[in-house]
Amino acid sequence: MTWISTIPLERLRRDGKVVAKLGSKQIALFAAGDAIFACNNRCPHEGYPLREGTLDEACVLTCNWHGWKFDLHTGDNLLQGDRLRTYPTRIVDGVVWVDLADPPPEKRRVRALENLRTAFDDHEYDRIARELVRLRKANADPVEAVAVAIEWSHDRLRFGTTHAYPAAAGWLALYDDTADNEARLICLVEAIGHMAWDCLREPVYPFSRESLPYDEAAFATAMEAQDEAKAIALLRGALAAGQHFSGLERALTAAALHHYADFGHSLIYVVHTGRLIDRLGPRVETPLLLALVRALVNARREDLIPEFRGYAKALRAWPEANGRSASARPLFADILDRSVDATLTAVTQQAERASAEDQYGTLLAASAMNLLRYDMRHQERTDNSVADNVDWLDFTHGITFGNAVRLQCRKFPELWPQGLLQMACFVGRNSGFVDKGISLDDWHSRDRRSFEQACLTHLMDHGEPEYIHSAHLAKTFLAAREEVEADLPVDTAEIVMAAVRRYFDAPLKRKHAKRTAHQALDFVALED
Repeated sequence: MTWISTIPLERLRRDGKVVAKLGSKQIALFAAGDAIFACNNRCPHEGYPLREGTLDEACVLTCNWHGWKFDLHTGDNLLQGDRLRTYPTRIVDGVVWVDLADPPPEKRRVRALENLRTAFDDHEYDRIARELVRLRKANADPVEAVAVAIEWSHDRLRFGTTHAYPAAAGWLALYDDTADNEARLICLVEAIGHMAWDCLREPVYPFSRESLPYDEAAFATAMEAQDEAKAIALLRGALAAGQHFSGLERALTAAALHHYADFGHSLIYVVHTGRLIDRLGPRVETPLLLALVRALVNARREDLIPEFRGYAKALRAWPEANGRSASARPLFADILDRSVDATLTAVTQQAERASAEDQYGTLLAASAMNLLRYDMRHQERTDNSVADNVDWLDFTHGITFGNAVRLQCRKFPELWPQGLLQMACFVGRNSGFVDKGISLDDWHSRDRRSFEQACLTHLMDHGEPEYIHSAHLAKTFLAAREEVEADLPVDTAEIVMAAVRRYFDAPLKRKHAKRTAHQALDFVALED
């Protein structure tokens, strides 16, 4: 116990409420009939003084700034927000004494996680931040909260993994890169807040509880048939037999690349699922894999739409030995500013004489050049068709997907044809929305360290109200940094950095009221 003498009881009864300064703390004291209450004078909402609040006959204290209400007997918040810290009191020789001792760390840790769950379910961004600080003050590792948030969210994502999980992997990488407490808190709040947003007001979508002996061929068949129940049952069988992500990674990667799927998200999700498991440990493996398999099963298959139907034809035409002699490097000019079909044809032809690694570098450079030259007039248009709703995020995926292709196809070289041709789909598709007048020289970043620091400064105060944008900022920067560090040719690295620099500096139009109205009128008119 840490009992401290405060003020005479007579004075408190006379005034009704008094603030006592005890070390660094400001304690509000209230006399209510025969009861004496002590609490933190700062409202846990925004810090306004509770001594100026209103206390009713039921000993409910209302903060008059925003109406938060607290039961002084327990500290409970009657509006489900942060609890109020209260302190035991006693009277000794006519003086009010207050016990300022903190509860044991484990009790504070449990309470912080309980309160975090309430903030998570309501997506209270600022309260999430406060509870994470309380978790840290309880001598707990606040990164634990990311693992807990995955457990809370994985079965409330209707179609499986969303951007929130790969973004969390990115934010944790940034967390590990810095010792600055403020930056670390930002990373955790962004990761957890995104998960909270993606499952806000969503019910639980149960996963099949059945378990079947794992067989990779049967797993691939179930995924292709979009049979979630069977794919999940096979996954459960694998986990029950002691399999881990590393043993399932090839099958998951192959499933992600079996189609040009979900605009590249599928492969990106595989990579970052593995990274989250590596970072957070076994407790998140099952929930993350369940969400990932659901996402792969439900992924859109863009190679089945007219724009990308040439992908299957190009894959069938792929030479058996990609660049066996590696006699020539692929030409950048052969794949830049061409249609999807022309790009697919060029990449297939180059495969006869160029190595997969060289083709990868050329395709990454083309994706970066497209990002660098994105014509922002397309995000301002209001009279275009739905098919031309193209914005920055469409272009950033060329970089993040390319990064995932390099990582996974180096592990599983037999998948290079799919990875390279799907990169070609990005390059060809985006080539129709570029401004060829934008010059590399205008965005050149010769000092890599200064470039990275500018990006990090932006990320830590990005100002984006929508998680989709802050997630893409983080993922694009990290993917670009990895690629630049992966021994890219100097000219390719310069294009990648210039492209990311322009993306970070550009304004994002986040709402399209006029375009939405225009497209709705056109769409409904065609129904008649």
